[in-house]
Amino acid sequence: MRSRMLLLTTALVTLGSWAVFGAVGAAPESPTPPIAVYAPAAPPETRKAYFGELHLHTTMSFDAWTFGTKVTPDQAYKFARGETVMVPAVQLAKEQGIAGTADVPARRAWPLDFTAVTDHSEYLGAVAQLDNPNSSFSKSAFGQELKAGGRAAFFRAAAAIVEGENSAVTPDLKAAAAAADGWNVEMKAANANYIPGKFTTFVAYEWTATPGDGIHMHRNVIFNADHAPPPFTAVQSNKPEDLWKYLEAVRRQGIDVLAIPHNSNFSDGRDFDWNMSDGKPINAGYAVERALNEPLVEISQTKGSSDTTPDLSPNDEFANFERMDHIYRGETAAVQHGSYVREAFGRGLVIQARIGTNPFKMGVVGASDIHNGLSVSDENGYAGGISGLDPKTMLPTGAAARTALDMTGDSKTVRPNGARENDPLQFSGAAITGVWAEENTRNSIFAALKRKETFATSGTRIRVRMFAGWGYGPALLQKADWVAEAYRTGVPMGGDLPARPRGGGAPTFLLQASKDPDGANLDRIQIIKVWLDGTGYKEKVFDVALSGGRQDDLRTGRAPKVGDTVDLATGAYANSIGAVALGGEWRDPEFNPSTTAIYYARVLEIPTPRWSTLLALRNHLPIPARVAATIQERAWTSPIWFTPPKS
Repeated sequence: MRSRMLLLTTALVTLGSWAVFGAVGAAPESPTPPIAVYAPAAPPETRKAYFGELHLHTTMSFDAWTFGTKVTPDQAYKFARGETVMVPAVQLAKEQGIAGTADVPARRAWPLDFTAVTDHSEYLGAVAQLDNPNSSFSKSAFGQELKAGGRAAFFRAAAAIVEGENSAVTPDLKAAAAAADGWNVEMKAANANYIPGKFTTFVAYEWTATPGDGIHMHRNVIFNADHAPPPFTAVQSNKPEDLWKYLEAVRRQGIDVLAIPHNSNFSDGRDFDWNMSDGKPINAGYAVERALNEPLVEISQTKGSSDTTPDLSPNDEFANFERMDHIYRGETAAVQHGSYVREAFGRGLVIQARIGTNPFKMGVVGASDIHNGLSVSDENGYAGGISGLDPKTMLPTGAAARTALDMTGDSKTVRPNGARENDPLQFSGAAITGVWAEENTRNSIFAALKRKETFATSGTRIRVRMFAGWGYGPALLQKADWVAEAYRTGVPMGGDLPARPRGGGAPTFLLQASKDPDGANLDRIQIIKVWLDGTGYKEKVFDVALSGGRQDDLRTGRAPKVGDTVDLATGAYANSIGAVALGGEWRDPEFNPSTTAIYYARVLEIPTPRWSTLLALRNHLPIPARVAATIQERAWTSPIWFTPPKS
């Protein structure tokens, strides 16, 4: 098994020309210049939880502009860090149905610690050229068609990403992108808004591969630098293997970079397939490259959760959470196998047993994928679709609210081919990423992302830690210096357990979670175990800590429900149930030292009102019956892996 990634033999990829690289699995020709390793002065026990956004679009994305977005990358960063921005009236009219001629102030309820604007790299900034009536694109026939707002024109532009030079509109889009100078606009905005110690920004973009109608193989590309070469786009290739070659070329320039798959629930089974893009079974070369280039996966966002489903995890009572189970190609049911993260964890173990390397050894992050530049994660700051909003100034009312709640019968967009898009009620409130880092800087946060000391939440500021070790003493969580000891003698989330000591038993897991300071109390902490079982895998959910003194039923293995305090007449809830904080020390009662396994934690809040409930109540409308009126917001940690020694 190779111990490092394959290397490229050509120069960096540029937007206009792409060299053909060697096949995945080829031997490297020369060593990669080392990337400077972040070496903090502070010990690991000083790491703090920072919350941020790793997936956000502005007017520079071709689809966002056609939706009506005018917010720029610079404004997006300012909004994310807690400043007031003025939202253009034209955007409000098209996206929230709010008529008027004056711009409206908007401010996030609480500031994020870090943000990456990830505009679509394909023809970056091209369509926004239509805001300049004197631009060449505005004067072109296709530009005028797009500006008129026709859906057919939008889909012609989207198709050009797949068709490349075969599209009749490609020359216009390429010229407009060149005039926009979009990549420099993105880098300038990121650097202008970076405030080390207070607010971190990342130069970033989205690679938007769509190998079939509505099928997502998208990745967000995050750089740890104040500059980066022009993006590698899906116009050049929609194969992840080719994207990884670009990433390796970037590293050879001394710039560290990683890619994050997202919306695997829309991948139609392709994101975590058993096979590579060429249809052949995953080999060791592919597995090594994927694991090193894609150390993280987005587990939740506005287009649904990608953790698991009741069909894939029938014994998990909380598996049916914020599912968007149809893809864009006319509400066709998506392929579930190969599309969800928990199954990927299991498949990774199976592949590792076959070829020696786990291609799906991923930590988890959460994000919004909001397309109007305003990253929000509170349920009351969302009204479905692609937009974040300030509920004080931007909340849809009247017909716009009824459309968002699917009460008009015509809210599902019809494509030119007659296919309808997704049920608007299936959209979810945004998720966010949590990292444990020494300081709020690019180097520190990027290092946390690389080592996978990350967690995702469905939007709230739940703080959660998980460690595992072989020699933790009893009642370690009760000691004042428990975190230092946990790092010293064990591993945090995202890590690998070291070799099991001779004669040792099961590892001990330490878990601690605290509630969002402005949010709901906690219901429970669970550990989800996935382990190798013959030529397949199995999974099981264990309760580690329960609020209110509850105990698992010995017959069913499940705990009584925490209760529900939500008043469906007002949308209010009470923190009279649940716990402010939970913690526990857990040992796997079914541990087998000869079996490969992974463990990740899930933390649940008590029930709170869903965005659709809040929007309905604010507009004196009936609460939609087709979706849950309440949800249990949650957090997921990156896994900890156990691999027995080779015999």
